[in-house]
Amino acid sequence: MRGFFDWLDELAGIEKESGAVAWLERVAFVFLILMVLAAPHSIAATQTAWIAGMFLWLVSVGLRKLARGRLEENRRVGKNRRHQFFVRRGALDVALWAFFLWSAVTSLTSYAPDISIDKLRGASVFLIFYFVVYNLRNLRAVHFLALALIASCMVNVLWMPVQKLFGRGVEIHGLATGSPFSKAFLLDGDTLLAADGKKLTTPEEVLAVIQQSDVTLIKFYRPDFETTVDVKRSDLLPGLDAMQQLGIQSWKKSHNWRSSGFYGHYTTYAEVLQLIGSLVFGLFIAGILTNGYEPERLRFSPINILMFVCLAAISLALLLTVTRASQLGLLVSAFAIVAFAGSRKMLLGLAAVALPVVIGGLIFLQQSRNVSFLDSKDDSTIYRQTMWRDGFRLWTENPRNFTVGVGMDSIQRYWRDWDLFDGGKLPMGHFHSTPMQLLVERGLPALLLWFSILGIYTWIIWNGLKAYADSRGWMSRGILLGCLGGAIGFFTSGLVHYNLGDQEVAMMFFLLMGLGVRTTELETSNKKIADSN
Repeated sequence: MRGFFDWLDELAGIEKESGAVAWLERVAFVFLILMVLAAPHSIAATQTAWIAGMFLWLVSVGLRKLARGRLEENRRVGKNRRHQFFVRRGALDVALWAFFLWSAVTSLTSYAPDISIDKLRGASVFLIFYFVVYNLRNLRAVHFLALALIASCMVNVLWMPVQKLFGRGVEIHGLATGSPFSKAFLLDGDTLLAADGKKLTTPEEVLAVIQQSDVTLIKFYRPDFETTVDVKRSDLLPGLDAMQQLGIQSWKKSHNWRSSGFYGHYTTYAEVLQLIGSLVFGLFIAGILTNGYEPERLRFSPINILMFVCLAAISLALLLTVTRASQLGLLVSAFAIVAFAGSRKMLLGLAAVALPVVIGGLIFLQQSRNVSFLDSKDDSTIYRQTMWRDGFRLWTENPRNFTVGVGMDSIQRYWRDWDLFDGGKLPMGHFHSTPMQLLVERGLPALLLWFSILGIYTWIIWNGLKAYADSRGWMSRGILLGCLGGAIGFFTSGLVHYNLGDQEVAMMFFLLMGLGVRTTELETSNKKIADSN
């Protein structure tokens, strides 16, 4: 046990001291690890680890300030820590807090303040950035967490093809006229997933649950969406077995759905895969370049091969989500990474590899969703175009909306008054674009502040990469490349996805922002120390 604490203290950069402060810092760092491990899987576990860890860290900061010998400690470590904590981050701090405070202002001016103020909990996930930054005291910890994040993601990535192989639910065929499913507006080929919350695997299970209640809530999958319907027990047909009573001729396990990992929604999963995939690709590119990162001389080692395998698995999982914007985001991210780190030869090589992958992805998209990449007749495309037109109209309707927006999620209450969702014919949702959502809900200043956050963050990473282009520390360079590409991919997919409003995705983005910015700060500090010696 003693050896474990020594390893933990060394990894976390905790000074050899006893007392409550050291223990609080240890436990906070453990919660940081747990947060990183949970991030690719569960929003609840991620938030629990983050909130608990950040609370303990804040308590440790308060106790340290109140402890005796504060002046002596400041002379010993304060200067170094302050230098590490605030290198090149003043503008980013201002932009992050200004964005949150403006969100708070627009919640107070919202048409539905009670709804918008409650949404500030989601807007506060940017604090994950500070939890990450202030609890990473050395590069070893940064590298450890980056690899831990990738390893954790591989759990759901490897599970997705296995789940596809085994299948899920009860895919129904040959619906009889007047069957309980026909009356509930189910269609031939729909897949029954759950009945009153219980997962379904056979028609007998479906029948057993329906027979228990007058009305049963059936969750089902139809290509591109999952939803629920009410099925009545009184609509069951006479028969000797489950299939006759349910009014179906045949059934099978479904193998056709959009992979969603452990999140429950394919878009969320795809956006997270895009961010982690960018990190893996950045590490892969940094790992194969040697001798001052000259593209003409490549090095393949076990860790590079492992990164390649992880990248291939993540790309396959992303393909199985059949989410076009996130796939495009990763592709744009990859080209940005190679453009910065590689050469024209590497760009051509990436294009040669990407071309058959893109063609295969388009074929898979056509077979899975019966749509092309750019399809004006696709229901999701039509929905987006409708929401963008309605969003622009609502934003420019009056000076108030233009400046402070209508308030976060206020459309839930006033969508009829504002004539949204085609008068209720379309399902209620959001504006399917981060820029448009910010304009409508929080006004033009919010969008400008968000662009400033992305710009400053990218500038920090960009300058870190240029400053350490000759570094042999491939892990740090790979993290910076991955964060740079991830930010570009996040912006790209955010043009047609409201990815900032998806808490799981936003938490992953700010987690990676913390890793990238902290890598730059620590590399800067180490270089200055080396130069001074």
